[in-house]
Amino acid sequence: MGKFHDSIKPAHQEFIKNQHIFFVSTAPLSKDGRVNLSPKGLDCFRILSEHKVAYMDLISSGNETSAHTLENGRITFMFCSFDETPNIIRLYGKGYTVLSDSAEWEKYATHFTIYPSTRQIIVADIDLVQTSCGFGVPFFEYRGERDIHFDWAQKKGEEGLKKYIQDNNLTSLDGLPTNIGSSEI
Repeated sequence: MGKFHDSIKPAHQEFIKNQHIFFVSTAPLSKDGRVNLSPKGLDCFRILSEHKVAYMDLISSGNETSAHTLENGRITFMFCSFDETPNIIRLYGKGYTVLSDSAEWEKYATHFTIYPSTRQIIVADIDLVQTSCGFGVPFFEYRGERDIHFDWAQKKGEEGLKKYIQDNNLTSLDGLPTNIGSSEI
C-alpha cells in the first residue's frame, strides 16, 4: 500500500528532480466522464514548497487537465523510477490553471523556460504524498528529449498556434470548458 506523508519531504524532492518523466491525472465529476492520464517531460515540473508544485504546460491536442481542475480541482501526479532504484511517488492535491494574462503569471512563469507554445501553467496545492516500492516497474533507458513539439510549433507560428488552441483546447472531451475556453466567453 505504501507510506503516506502530509508534505513533500526533502528525499521526495530529490527523487522527483531526478525523473525525466511524470504523469498527471485528473477526472471530471460525471460518472460517465473520462479520466485523463497524461505523460509529461521536458524538465517542466517544479516543486515550489513542501505543499505546492507547478508544471509548465505546452499546447497539445487536448486540454483535459485545465477543464477538470476548473470543475473540481482534483489532481494527482505520479513519478516512477525506471532505473536501478525502484520507487514511485504520488502527489495528491487541488490544482488550477494560470494563464499568461492572469495576475499570477509572473509569480510562476519565472520558474520555467517559457516557449512560444507554452499554453498555461498548472499549479497544485499538495495535501498528501504517497510512496510505494515500484518493484513491478520495468527498466528503461533515458535517451533524451524529443524536438518534435518545438518543430511543430515553429511551423505553426504564432497565429497558427492561436488557431490551434481555438480549435482544440477550449473544451474537454466531455464538453467541459477549460480556463482558456472560459476566458474566451
